[in-house]
Amino acid sequence: MTVTDQEQMAVTPGARPPGASQGIVGIDIGGTKIAGLLVDESGTIVTRVSVAAPASEGGDAMADAAATLVRDLVARASARLVAVGVGAAGVVDHATGTIRAASATFVGWAGFPLADALSSRLSVPVSVENDVNAFLLGEVAADRRADDVLGVMLGTGVGGAVIIDGRLRHGPHGAAGEIGHTPGYSDLVCTCGQVGHLETLASGTSIARRYSERVGDAVEDARTVAERARSGDPIAVEVFASAGRAVALACASAATLLDLPRAIVGGGVSEAWDLLAPAIEQTLRTDSPVSGLPLVIAPARLGADAVALGAIEAARRTLVTAGERS
Repeated sequence: MTVTDQEQMAVTPGARPPGASQGIVGIDIGGTKIAGLLVDESGTIVTRVSVAAPASEGGDAMADAAATLVRDLVARASARLVAVGVGAAGVVDHATGTIRAASATFVGWAGFPLADALSSRLSVPVSVENDVNAFLLGEVAADRRADDVLGVMLGTGVGGAVIIDGRLRHGPHGAAGEIGHTPGYSDLVCTCGQVGHLETLASGTSIARRYSERVGDAVEDARTVAERARSGDPIAVEVFASAGRAVALACASAATLLDLPRAIVGGGVSEAWDLLAPAIEQTLRTDSPVSGLPLVIAPARLGADAVALGAIEAARRTLVTAGERS
């Protein structure tokens, strides 16, 4: 993706083209891709763009790529940029928009002041959330229900987030809801080096790895395992059943602890909901929350747009708060 000097001049924040509407951009920053979309005042998605993430080149390279993506989106929409929301991989200090911790995939990411870096490049307010927090905000905003809810994201790893009394719970270290690294689900070694975490059974990486180990045939991803399960492969079916049971147990534990009535499950693995659902439903019949009230575990609705849309929701909330203070 290339943005010319002329385009950059045309989308300078605050320089409103004739007839242009206001726009907010949401960005989903991952280890391999940066995806973004722009919505107008009504919340309608106007345009979307994605680029490769230069995660191995450091925080400034990532900020440059994200800023260029934003300029491209604004140019395509002929809009006036008013704010940017970001859902970023890693543990985020949401108050400052700094990345507190990140996996080894990201070079120079931990400690990087992402919000300040983007705000200086774009001259608009920038809000930064952990990507799973943003995912849950997006899903809840879409169904217009601001109740208590757990979010679980099954991707390369397993992430979690929680909304209580309609408000995203961050915790003192920005890691509230991180259910993927809770123990007691297996005797397998997790990517973090500890043993038995939910991620060892329910992530896309672990599904592919466990299936490969069982059949002695290297499989690249969970999507391939899902295809084999749908074709009747009993080992593939069993691997997904183990993942579904683990997810249900984790959700039931969180629901019991926090009195949550529902959980939303997203991420790439949730695309195989037909393979996860039987074990989830069976587990809830035998291991439901102690309250006796039903726990609803449902698949996410927004797909790949959830993180970016949730980041926009976070940006909107920041703008409202700033307006109330001024």
